[in-house]
Amino acid sequence: MSSNPLAADLDHILAHTSGLWEDLRGQRLFITGGTGFVGCWLLESFAWANERLHLGAEALVLTRNLEALPRKARHLAQRDDIRFHIGNMRDFTFPDGRFSHVIHVASEPSGLINNDDPELLVETVVRGTKHVLDFSANCGAKQFLLTSSGAVYGRQPAELTRVAEDYDGGPDVSQPQSAYGEGKRMSELLCAIYSRRNGLEVKIARLFAFVGAYLPLDAHYAIGNFIGDAMAGGPIKIKGDGTNYRSYLYAADLAIWLWTILLRGASNRPYNVGSSQPVSIAELAKIVSHRLPGKAAIQIAQKPVPDQPPARYVPETARAEKLGLREWVSLDEAIRRTAQWHQKAS
Repeated sequence: MSSNPLAADLDHILAHTSGLWEDLRGQRLFITGGTGFVGCWLLESFAWANERLHLGAEALVLTRNLEALPRKARHLAQRDDIRFHIGNMRDFTFPDGRFSHVIHVASEPSGLINNDDPELLVETVVRGTKHVLDFSANCGAKQFLLTSSGAVYGRQPAELTRVAEDYDGGPDVSQPQSAYGEGKRMSELLCAIYSRRNGLEVKIARLFAFVGAYLPLDAHYAIGNFIGDAMAGGPIKIKGDGTNYRSYLYAADLAIWLWTILLRGASNRPYNVGSSQPVSIAELAKIVSHRLPGKAAIQIAQKPVPDQPPARYVPETARAEKLGLREWVSLDEAIRRTAQWHQKAS
């Protein structure tokens, strides 16, 4: 029996991607952002499939800090099929050799520098994507996956319950806090340019919100903060009025979606990646409170503003569903598994 606490989730991923992995047999992958939340799930699932299906594949992971992955997942850092390349995505030295697939996950978390230095954020996102695309052309890659963001749509209109990929809105460029979304839009444009010029198959995944192992419980993610509050005995603290709507896809399902989009998605056709089931922030806090031991109290800092519609950040996922993708793990169960993983990791 595996000692990996994510074994059941990784078996779940393998069961729903079983027909994909032959594309990676004997191949070399280059992955940026492999030590972040999304990157860790990609590495976990890659290693699981590589070992169980005897793929003989290799992954080279771009990182700024060799100690980042061992702190989070020592078992991954010690594997022979996962190696590391030191550098920043904006100017890393190109590693030698050919790579069949490039997965560009690296991106500065928008909440950390968007307010302090939006100019640096745009530069980091755009220059980083261009440099990784240059490397893809240099190394002969066949397929390229960009993890973009639902932020490319800008503010979702209140009357639009779910935003689809053909929605033609965009970030408000008069507002510096739009830096992240606009940077991702420019990154998608660069992908289209490189695809046409170099014949690179570009797959674009517009990410929304997620929950699962490796999600920080003390960052700018509401669901992570709520789980952390509940595990600490409460109260669960809502900084706003609790009326805004979000949706959350479990990380194991996220991994299934990303591998499927990379290996079966259409080139230059963006796919929304996230749950299509909306939940208000206040409802989310109640679900966390009831799902975890102790039933923590809930504190809401602000009162709703009369006649102001709640903000929404919820995707329509019809395109992904045409690839056979759906939500297999419920939000309730996702919260339980996330808390359980953090308890074991602490």
